[in-house]
Amino acid sequence: MNTGQTILTVGALMLLSTMILSINNSFYTTSGVLLSTQSGIIAVSLGSSMLEQIEGMAFDNATDNNSVTSTSSLTVPSALGPEAGEVDTSYNDVDDFNGYTKIDSTLPAARFTTHVTVYYVASSSPDVKSSIATWNKKIIVSVSSPSMTDTVTFSYVFSYWTFR
Repeated sequence: MNTGQTILTVGALMLLSTMILSINNSFYTTSGVLLSTQSGIIAVSLGSSMLEQIEGMAFDNATDNNSVTSTSSLTVPSALGPEAGEVDTSYNDVDDFNGYTKIDSTLPAARFTTHVTVYYVASSSPDVKSSIATWNKKIIVSVSSPSMTDTVTFSYVFSYWTFR
C-alpha cells in the first residue's frame, strides 16, 4: 500500500469514527427524551387517577350521609385531613386526602411521589386559601419523580350543592 492509499484509509476511518460518534450521541439524546416523555405520561396517569378517586368522595364528613345548609356545620379549616382512625382505604370525603402522600415504586423505570393538598376557597377567588369554611374546596394533586425535570400538578375546585 502506498502513501496515498494510507492517507485515504486513515481519512475514511476518521470520517467513519466521526459519523459513529454522531449517531451514538443522537441515540443517547433520543433515549433521554423518550424516558422523560414516558415518565411524564405515567405522572399524568397517576395524577388524574388520584384526582378522579378524590372527586368520587363526599364534599365533607358532615355531608357524607346528610345534607348541610350552613357552612358552620362543615369541618373547620384547621382540621382538614383524615378523621381519627381513618386510613387511605377508608377515606370517605374530599378533605381526608389533605396531606396525603404516596410513593409508587412499583414501576421499574422510576419512583413517583404523589402529594395532595386540600383547602377551602371562596368562589370569587379560587386561588386564595380561605381561613373559614366555604362551599368550595380546592384540591391540588402533584406528582414528581427524580426521572422528571418538572412536577406535574393538577388543581380542581370541588363545590357542594344541594337541591331542595
